[in-house]
Amino acid sequence: MTSAPIRTAVVPVAEIFGLRHPVLRPGLPAEAAVYPEDGDPRTFHVAAYDGAGAVRACVTFFPDPFPHPAPGTDAAWRFRGMGSHPDVRGLGYGAAVLRAGLAEAAARGAGLVWCNGRTSARGFYERLGFTATGEEFVLAPSGPHHVFSLPLPHPRGRGDGTVGGPP
Repeated sequence: MTSAPIRTAVVPVAEIFGLRHPVLRPGLPAEAAVYPEDGDPRTFHVAAYDGAGAVRACVTFFPDPFPHPAPGTDAAWRFRGMGSHPDVRGLGYGAAVLRAGLAEAAARGAGLVWCNGRTSARGFYERLGFTATGEEFVLAPSGPHHVFSLPLPHPRGRGDGTVGGPP
């Protein structure tokens, strides 16, 4: 972990693309790191910065139905494109960017957040409270994955999908 708090922010996709492409799609053309959800106005991106202001971790969130429907999964948001620069792995940047994204998703009405996470990152997701669901599967070009999910509290929600205080 770093000794100073890690600054995070909701940012335009252009702010994170310089990290997303080389970290998550190395050796592939830049368009391989452009996601269909990037153009959805409900999509948001979170960056984590080092002390010099460089983007060191990123993640993208968007509404997407949970692939294993069950009670309480109707307000599901998915995240993808989560990565951290190799120089800062294990220092808390990934956890910081994910926690900031979870808080933003909850504020936007998410009741559950899920991802197709790399099997090699299972311990990371479980330490943050996620549960693996279903069997392992392979996503090219990234390799073995699990679906990980986490129910979210609605700290300011009214139970009707809106956020805020009394009407």
